[in-house]
Amino acid sequence: MTEKALANNQAVVAGEIISEFVFSHEIFGEGFYMVDLLVSRLSDATDVIPLMVSDRLIDVHESHIGERIEAKGQFRSYNKHEETKNRLVLSLFVRELNILEEDEELQHPNQIYLDGYICKAPIYRMTPLGREIADVLLAVNRAYGKSDYIPCICWGRNARFAGKLKVGEHVAVWGRIQSREYQKKLENDEVINRIAYEVSVSKMECLEQDE
Repeated sequence: MTEKALANNQAVVAGEIISEFVFSHEIFGEGFYMVDLLVSRLSDATDVIPLMVSDRLIDVHESHIGERIEAKGQFRSYNKHEETKNRLVLSLFVRELNILEEDEELQHPNQIYLDGYICKAPIYRMTPLGREIADVLLAVNRAYGKSDYIPCICWGRNARFAGKLKVGEHVAVWGRIQSREYQKKLENDEVINRIAYEVSVSKMECLEQDE
């Protein structure tokens, strides 16, 4: 994979492992497992971020619940087919994993940089309390002609800026990965709880279009 492909999607998170490792898939004898990481925000709130981890980075057959780690990698997406439609599933694909010391504190436990393209018209709106908000879907190129589709949420002046962007525009985004619980109503009126993952944008700027 080229350095350019790695540089356009960089994330680092640090927190506490709160689940066991669950097998996801295997490629050329390398096993990949999912695990949940509890990451603190500056406020009292927390985010639960799913990590995709190779069995070559950590012993996935041991319980690591309660351990604090730092994980670096890329925020990736894939389409999971459910009944009649696809659902976008997001996780942090971990390339480097470090066990943290008990008293080791990190200044920035959750940050991400993305370089991608607007692939859907941004939705700008006002909350009931009068805050400006915009939803953006960013296509971030990966090696071998693949792309990750990353939902981003902007507030305030970032929302105003994002609301004017057009499909195909090339942008850079800085922010953090966040989780958000919501309720989804099924066809039989049953309501289920789901968790959405997105990038909360702290800074966004346009990049020059490729030649």
